[in-house]
Amino acid sequence: MHKQALKIELIAQLEAALATARAAHAAAIEGSTHEEAKPENDKDTRGLEQSYLARGQAQRVAENEAAIGDVNALALREFGPKASIAMSALVTVDEDGTELVVFLSPAGGGNVLAGGVQVVTPSSPLGRALLGKKVDDNVELQLPGKLRSFVVSAIA
Repeated sequence: MHKQALKIELIAQLEAALATARAAHAAAIEGSTHEEAKPENDKDTRGLEQSYLARGQAQRVAENEAAIGDVNALALREFGPKASIAMSALVTVDEDGTELVVFLSPAGGGNVLAGGVQVVTPSSPLGRALLGKKVDDNVELQLPGKLRSFVVSAIA
């Protein structure tokens, strides 16, 4: 897998999320200023609730814009056989015979890219656990009610 293609695909997914957030923000603004949102009495809070929604959507737009900027700024590097896992690493881990391939990115965690590559961020439990590890290192991840163990099998 070519990391540049993964990065481009991730940016496209983030841009699609941004477009959705912008549309939701515009709809919330329209709803807050619509004729039907005007209060009929002092207990009617429809317009106020719509303005809160618009503010939340504006924050979501800003977060998506920042995520796109962070991924655009991500320098893709190659990792040698003795390298430690860091940002932009494409990591293959083995969990009891099941392989999982993850791409370490500053944003976009949870997105799934071509070939089933899972995007993880350093702020996620798996991302934190992988940082600094090398090939053949064991990684233990304590999740609610479950301990997961992985072996790092490749870093690219």
